[in-house]
Amino acid sequence: MENLLNVALAQIAPVWLDKKATTKKIEYTIVEASKNGSELVVFGEALLPGYPFWLAYTEGAAWDLKVNKELHAHYVRNSIQIEAGELASICKLAKENSIAVYLGIMERAKDRGGHSLYCSLVYINQQGEIKSVHRKLQPTYDERLTWAPGDGNGLKVHPLKQFTVGGLNCWENWMPLPRTALYGQGENLHIAVWPGNLNNTKDITRFIARESRSYVISVSSMMNKSDFPKTTPHLDKILEKAPEVLANGGSCIAGPDGEWLLEPVISKEGLIYHTLDFNRVYEERQNFDAVGHYSRPDVTKLTVNRERQSTVAFED
Repeated sequence: MENLLNVALAQIAPVWLDKKATTKKIEYTIVEASKNGSELVVFGEALLPGYPFWLAYTEGAAWDLKVNKELHAHYVRNSIQIEAGELASICKLAKENSIAVYLGIMERAKDRGGHSLYCSLVYINQQGEIKSVHRKLQPTYDERLTWAPGDGNGLKVHPLKQFTVGGLNCWENWMPLPRTALYGQGENLHIAVWPGNLNNTKDITRFIARESRSYVISVSSMMNKSDFPKTTPHLDKILEKAPEVLANGGSCIAGPDGEWLLEPVISKEGLIYHTLDFNRVYEERQNFDAVGHYSRPDVTKLTVNRERQSTVAFED
């Protein structure tokens, strides 16, 4: 039925800072989700190849510290350059299994020189095509020590059966104007991706759903102390102060009325399944629509710059 959408929330841990092994894990998860009838599978923020947890435990803000430089270089080497085809195998699986994918990656963007990192949310449609790459607008707190700020190019929505789907990374879900940019394009299924933790998802998921009268899927990753590969540079320094659990999940789904369809799932790795009914969107828009009948564009209006930013423009 066109009004029903089967979704899978991939609450998994990366093979931390190992892009080849993490890609294999993502590929396996996509196939598994498809076998169980899913039409969309969502992965957490920066899952490929992992979140920069070391910053909180190795004096991440210390100037000219060798450990941070070497970990950063390791991170860059294991990040993804889309132009080099490093998501090709995932796109191929999406097409073969007719499943759409939202995937959080660390992007080593060629159009910004290829050395800086962007926390990007990639949407791959059921035909295996990359339709948007949203670079996180504002890295949060210590993330700014290793991630660069993105731009508005990826503030796009996509058709998926009767749904219109869009997404944001982590704390930019708290930013009213990027949310509005997606609402204004007809978004009714909002994807919020997180590095992992109940504290991130337990409030904002229901709030966005109630504000937008849309479905909201929050997907978080997992990360335990035991998940750090033995080959990680300066692993002893990271483990010295790292807690046993760095990311406990918290993936969940709220309906268009702001109530839980799936309460946050913590401390459990794997795929979580649910079916969404589009009719519920129209029911809840009856009395409130933030960019439709309950808006005043003659009084307040948002302007969005979706140009992909680059330092150099060549005119050959």
